[in-house]
Amino acid sequence: MEDLLAERGVIVSREVVRLCVSRFGRHFANCIRRDRPKPDDKRHIDEAVITIGGSKLWLWGCIDTDVDVLDILVQGRRDTKAKKRFFFRLVRQFGQPHVVVTDKLGSYVTPIRSIAPDADHRAHKGLNNRIENSHRLTRKREKIMGGFKTPPQAQRFRSAHDIINTIFRPCRYTLTAISYRHARIDAFSLRADYTAAMTA
Repeated sequence: MEDLLAERGVIVSREVVRLCVSRFGRHFANCIRRDRPKPDDKRHIDEAVITIGGSKLWLWGCIDTDVDVLDILVQGRRDTKAKKRFFFRLVRQFGQPHVVVTDKLGSYVTPIRSIAPDADHRAHKGLNNRIENSHRLTRKREKIMGGFKTPPQAQRFRSAHDIINTIFRPCRYTLTAISYRHARIDAFSLRADYTAAMTA
């Protein structure tokens, strides 16, 4: 949104971005989830710590092999129960995975064995670099916004921002210049369609 407005000579504050995401973000994110292809059956799962009001919270994330964000969940715990809750959400939305890639944290083992017993669980820090790198966007946006204010606000913003970001910021290093231009044109076309559907 900042880029689109900057193209027209309009500079917006982080508060304007937050308000716009709160008002329109869920609609765009839901449209993208509805229209995107079914993700593959390989999941990369990881958690990152965020601080809100002096308290530590855990931001759980899951991506597929195309680095498309599947789900985001903010929780106050990092134990087996928290992982089980997040993993159950994923299976309910996207079905049983064939491969699950995590870091070496031991509390992943029980939820994966109980909810997806046939999945190949690969616990290796190096294999999970894709989702580790995806946390960088969170840190960048969190810094620009001056931090998240409440857990519901963090959940609401990240659930919309990460899905939309997947469309408007494809992995440029994996694309040729022509492919990247086509991806950008497609993203603007989708935005126009979703905006028209919202105002209809």
